[in-house]
Amino acid sequence: MSERDGIFVGDDPFEIARKWLAEAEPVEPNDPNAIALASVDADGLPNVRMVLLKDILDDSFVFYTNYTSTKGQEIAATGKAAFVLHWKSLRRQIRVRGLTERFEGPEADAYYASRSLKSRLGAWSSPQSQPIASRASLMAEVARQTARHGTNPPRPPFWGGIRIVPSEIEFWADGAFRLHDRFQWRKGASVNGWAITRLAP
Repeated sequence: MSERDGIFVGDDPFEIARKWLAEAEPVEPNDPNAIALASVDADGLPNVRMVLLKDILDDSFVFYTNYTSTKGQEIAATGKAAFVLHWKSLRRQIRVRGLTERFEGPEADAYYASRSLKSRLGAWSSPQSQPIASRASLMAEVARQTARHGTNPPRPPFWGGIRIVPSEIEFWADGAFRLHDRFQWRKGASVNGWAITRLAP
């Protein structure tokens, strides 16, 4: 593992991920925490969409969603998800695969409360992923929820965090002549409970 130096150095993959994200924040034009999140439906057909990664904990990655949305239902059914975090500016990416669980309680309440009032009311108003009659009908529901909840809406019971506890994390960096550097961390008995392998580009 002597080759794993520079941007790849470290014995904690979550700390490496946090460092990479911090390096991307000042140079990535929009949403450096945007991830392409993958789930699968009941037929095993993949779905992928962009969401915002909101926290990197000591053992997991957290995003927030409406639990009744397509992604929420698919993840609840399988207990699994994957994502890629890609920065064109840095020419790096992080791939994660793992098991999922809801992330609720004070942390979810605090994040919900940090959102703009319109976003909080929007969470109450949108039946995410479901068909709606029109934009006007959606805005009418926003008005109804505004009248109902006022300026301090509580976190909806159907909305909260999902954390992905990885079984595999891959750190990828662009290399000359497309000979990229890739290090895969898999749960195992090597470095802090992870087995680390250099992969061919």
